[in-house]
Amino acid sequence: MLILAGVFATSFVIALSGALMPGPLFAATITASAKRGMIAGPTLILGHAILELAMMAAILFGLAPFLAKDMVFAFIALFGAAVLLWMSYVMIKSLPQLNIDWEAKDSSNQENLVFQGIVMSISNPYWAIWWATIGLGYILYCRTLGLPGLAVFFAGHIMGDLSWYSLVSVIVAKGRHLLTVSIYKGLIGGCAAFIVCFAFYFIYSGIGRLVG
Repeated sequence: MLILAGVFATSFVIALSGALMPGPLFAATITASAKRGMIAGPTLILGHAILELAMMAAILFGLAPFLAKDMVFAFIALFGAAVLLWMSYVMIKSLPQLNIDWEAKDSSNQENLVFQGIVMSISNPYWAIWWATIGLGYILYCRTLGLPGLAVFFAGHIMGDLSWYSLVSVIVAKGRHLLTVSIYKGLIGGCAAFIVCFAFYFIYSGIGRLVG
């Protein structure tokens, strides 16, 4: 149970780290929330979750025999660690100039927010890189814990996204004073420090599989 709790917590924070950085889904959430209210963020994340569940299924059922090899696991873990370190570097480097653009901009295709959540996720190149490295490495680890491990990983990951984008929707709809730039920078800085630690865990796991 303690291991599963750790999986949930780390999955949540890593997902939150990615969600905090501005991207297509963040911009779409601001635009849709200004027009549709607080429901926009959770509805967009529903589309995002459908896409990510499909990605997990494709990885597990299509690549499982290949991913079980020690060399493959080690490569993915080490490559994932490199991406995590790069991600934390970008987050920390961006802190001095970081700001929040709360201005809603006109956007088409606002009617189907679930579909838009899928499209906005795919349109972000970072999404594919994340799943090819960090997500893949985490899935390989969670496979050793069976279905409960995979379910807890997915739940923590989606809750990280849902928490942030729901908050953004509330702020846009109810009051932008709820999140100051300094708080926003503090959240990103804290997440950057956390994922550095997690990167070293990936390195440890990858090297351990090579020498073990």
